[in-house]
Amino acid sequence: MFSINDYDYDLPQHLVAQFPAARKDASRLLRLDRRTGGVSHHRFCELVDLLSPDDVVVINNTEVIPARILGKKETGGRVEALILDYPGVREPTGTTVCSCLMKNAQRLQPGMQIVFEEVWPAEVLSGENGLYRLRFAADFELDPFLRWKGRVPLPPYIHRDDPGAPCDDKTCYQTVYAAEKGAVAAPTAGLHFTLAMMNELKDKGVTVAPLTLHVGIGTFMPVRVTDIREHRMHRERFTLCRETARAINRARSTGGRVVAVGTTVVRTLEYIYRNQGAISESAGESDLFIYPGFRFGVVDALITNFHLPRSTLLMLVAAFAGRERILAAYQIAVAQEYRFFSYGDAMFIE
Repeated sequence: MFSINDYDYDLPQHLVAQFPAARKDASRLLRLDRRTGGVSHHRFCELVDLLSPDDVVVINNTEVIPARILGKKETGGRVEALILDYPGVREPTGTTVCSCLMKNAQRLQPGMQIVFEEVWPAEVLSGENGLYRLRFAADFELDPFLRWKGRVPLPPYIHRDDPGAPCDDKTCYQTVYAAEKGAVAAPTAGLHFTLAMMNELKDKGVTVAPLTLHVGIGTFMPVRVTDIREHRMHRERFTLCRETARAINRARSTGGRVVAVGTTVVRTLEYIYRNQGAISESAGESDLFIYPGFRFGVVDALITNFHLPRSTLLMLVAAFAGRERILAAYQIAVAQEYRFFSYGDAMFIE
């Protein structure tokens, strides 16, 4: 249960979704009963029928920033930066200091100059092993520059260098309820919702309540240890407002379910509960790693996508539903040719 090999499975490459479904809410939905292991098959729009008016659906309203920018070193070599700490630190001189995950960063040294997107120079301040601090010149402010020149930091299994791609990732790789800028990856379970579907939930009486967790670098980092208990999560900023806390506590007191949309919501709620013993207005940084053996205190049901083998996300859903049941459900999903990962289909675990 604690070996990284316990969270591996075979996935045909053609099942890795490269584009979202033509209609978001027409994605497939595999329903898994975590008590019995029973499985049924639906469309995502049918989720409305699977929820009750007493339920509270908790969403992550973080907004993905186009944080990926391309640069050129003084030597002519090309690099790629992913801004990790949006909006960075704006200094009195007008310069902006940011932490960046750098690709092709061999031999980067403090004092070296990089020009990003051919117009914005930056100085390397410090760093190693791909993580660097950069000081951007006062020529631009970070937010308008990223909106102008930034690219969406898609996961590495999505290949999108073709300008003729049939979708705009700046729109598609964003939930319809995104409101708080700061993530470097989307909370992908929420990508299936449409505004019409959100209205249907509210018309039914289902409470939809937001929290914010800015998905960070940890989503790109593989588990590199054999014993998963030795893995350490990166910290991610979260905010839970008073209204959402009240909605969750009201549902728990009246017999309704707390339905988490995505693993980011699970980690935020369970982190708050573990540290406070209750759900209340809160803000901070979460580094909670959930794997089998974890005792859930808040979440009753989970809407999530299909996750990468050997990933912390797969370990979380295995903790929620049971490792054997999850892997069996994944085998069914493969056999039924569900679409996997960020732009793929979804699961409803209850």
